[in-house]
Amino acid sequence: MEELLDLKQRMEHERPVEWEQLPDIALYMDQIISFMPRQLIRFDEGEGLTSAMVNNYIKDGLVPRAEGKRYGPTHLGYLTAVCALKKVLSVRDVGVLLAAGQERNSDPEQLYSCFCQALDRALNETAQALDEEADREDLAKMALDLALRSYANQMACARILDILQPPEEGSSKKKK
Repeated sequence: MEELLDLKQRMEHERPVEWEQLPDIALYMDQIISFMPRQLIRFDEGEGLTSAMVNNYIKDGLVPRAEGKRYGPTHLGYLTAVCALKKVLSVRDVGVLLAAGQERNSDPEQLYSCFCQALDRALNETAQALDEEADREDLAKMALDLALRSYANQMACARILDILQPPEEGSSKKKK
């Protein structure tokens, strides 16, 4: 099936640019908005990043503040991660995950590299699960398998993020 072959090939080959290939000049918001669609696989033009979204991510502490009105590689790296993670995590959970990564390593280039390596593994594993020779009647079974993997992964991720979340002050909530 041609559509599955296309999906599989995109998942095997399309990746965010490496840190060294991110623009090293200061970009304005409109340049950020036009650059970001190249960073992640998209099928729907309506999924694009907006300046309001960028401003909200900054306000929520997911992305560092702009230097003046200009954005650099660090901003692009964080935006790439946020745009991917927001598909499956709440803003709060994205913040917990990014904060945990920053505790471990505060260098944005290394955080971006870690993100890209994890994304590469996930895309390759999922691409391997796609049978481009499948018939149309096999698609529902394939979709069910992928959905249940997503369920299991999301459940494990949510629990790990709960564990990573610092305990609330004055709370007697125990982590299991």
